[in-house]
Formats: sequence, structure tokens, C-alpha cells
Amino acid sequence: MRALDEFGSGTTGSRVLNGTYAGHKAVEDALCEFYAMDHAMVFSTGYQANLGIISTIAGKGDYIVLDIDSHASIWDGCKLGDAEVVPFKHNDIEAMEKRLNRIPEGAGKLVVLEGVYSMLGDISPLREMVRVAKAAGAMVLVDEAHSMGFIGPNGRGVAEDQGCLDQVDFVIGTFSKSVGTVGGFCVSNHPKFEILRLVCRPYVFTASLPPSVVATAATSIRKLMRGSNKRAHLWENSRTLHAGLKARGFQLGTEEPQSAIIAVIMPDLERGAAMWEALLKEGLYVNLARPPATPANMTLLRCSLCAEHTAEQVETILGMFERAGRAVGIID
Repeated sequence: MRALDEFGSGTTGSRVLNGTYAGHKAVEDALCEFYAMDHAMVFSTGYQANLGIISTIAGKGDYIVLDIDSHASIWDGCKLGDAEVVPFKHNDIEAMEKRLNRIPEGAGKLVVLEGVYSMLGDISPLREMVRVAKAAGAMVLVDEAHSMGFIGPNGRGVAEDQGCLDQVDFVIGTFSKSVGTVGGFCVSNHPKFEILRLVCRPYVFTASLPPSVVATAATSIRKLMRGSNKRAHLWENSRTLHAGLKARGFQLGTEEPQSAIIAVIMPDLERGAAMWEALLKEGLYVNLARPPATPANMTLLRCSLCAEHTAEQVETILGMFERAGRAVGIID
């Protein structure tokens, strides 16, 4: 509120012109401290962060090797650049290694992975994938949008949790999940990182985030540094919801809870939509997801938990799912 009063509702300019305020520097400083990295660059959305970083660092003659289930912003970042795009089967280390080995010697290589995949809520085997990528001489970019603040001893994501963060060249994230506002970022220890501010088109040619947004983000990021109790409670919520839905006969996207996202697989779109409506009538909102957002022509209900959900609320949610599932015929 103070930022809104003191600096107004917008900046009217891009970061390289008149759009860099003290707040933008403050949130980048907070990100550097949170990730213990040297450089941070804030974008107007997480989508733009992927669009800008990927299209700028991988150019003509380079190769981008990426998971087939990558987020739309990753695919669009690849399209915006001139690099050759080489997808591999989801979370398949051997398939990724084969693709890397087929790339012509001397070509630039970028491997793009996600910590948590947004539809099924499953995590990637980052430690082994990063090892394979580095052995092939590739740079590594990991999108930790759905794991920042939650996964890892300090909430830095799956790469931290699996002990390979120091081998990752670029980490992409968003402010629209655990940070609770809007915006995106990239953090890195690359010695030439700052040159990106002058050549990354989705950063250079768009208005910067409003002062109130970056003030909110900086405050929230610093709260996440002291969020171990909230992380523990969120894990408990995730385990409870996953186990409860499984016990009631629902098909889930993962055998065990791997993140704050619990995907409930629907038999088809028609019954998925009916289940979604039945849950609305119960007083519960979840996201109905379908192709092209979901993998393998799958329809699912995407539940995204947070640390503010109480244990009692999670039990209430389970009751709502059970009643709706029986009404629609998803469970017996």
C-alpha cells in the first residue's frame, strides 16, 4: 500500500528506459538472497521469463532439448528463437541422453526441464538429468514455478531438494504461485548474465511491473525464507488429500504426492465436466484441465493446495469429492 501511495499504479516504461524503480532492484536483491545466486532478472510474467530467456540464449545453430510435457511458455520460447528443438519422452533420462548424443559436435546445447510439471504435479529426476546434460556439454535451464517456496530445505525447488542446484545454469520462476502476486524471474550465476538485460526482447520491449506488485513480491519472498512451518503443513495437506482421494477410489496422476498439485484423472471430458459442475454445487472450485494443456489427451481435475488450507478444510474437500463422485458415477 505504501508503494502504491508513493510511486503510483504503474511505471509507464520498460526496465531499460524509465521503468526501473527502487522496488524492482529490491525484489531482484531478494531473489538473489533467496536462491543464494549472483544475478536476478524480473519479468512482467512468468510466461515472459521463459519466452525471453530461452529465445535469447539459444539461437541459430543451437539445439534445445526439452521434455515433451513442457509448459506452453517453454515451447513458445523455443519458437521465438531460431534454435533446433528436440523433444524427448516425459521424464525419460535415457531418451534425453540419446537426443543429446545425436546433436552435431560443437553445436550449442540447452536442456530445458521443469522441477514440478504443472498438470500431473509430478517431479522430474533432475539430479540424473542434470548430470547427463553436463556430461554432454549442455547448459541447463530449470523452471521451478510450481516448486518455489515449497520443495527443498530452503524452498528453492526440486533442484535444491535433489542436490544439483549448483549445476543448473538458469532457474526460471513466477510470482503467481507461492509468492502470491504476478510476475516472473530468472536467477543465475552465469558471469555474463547481465548482458541479457540489453538483448532479451520480452524484457526490453514491455512495461515493467507496477511498484505495488514488486513491493508485494519482495516482502513475500523474504517471508518464504522463514517458511519451514508452512512448508511442513502444506506437505501434510498434500499427503492427506492424496491418500483420501485414493482411498475413495479416484484415479490420481501420481502414485504418491510429489507436490502441492493433486491431479484427479477423469474417464473422459464429458464426465470430467459433470464432476467439475458437481463440485461447484458442493461449494468447491478446482480447475478442469483438458488437451492441449494436459498430456496424452487426458482430462483431469487439478487441485492446487496451499499452506493456508486447514486440516479440517482438507477433510471437508474429501467429503465434497466423495459426494460429487458418487453423484456423477466416477466412484461407486
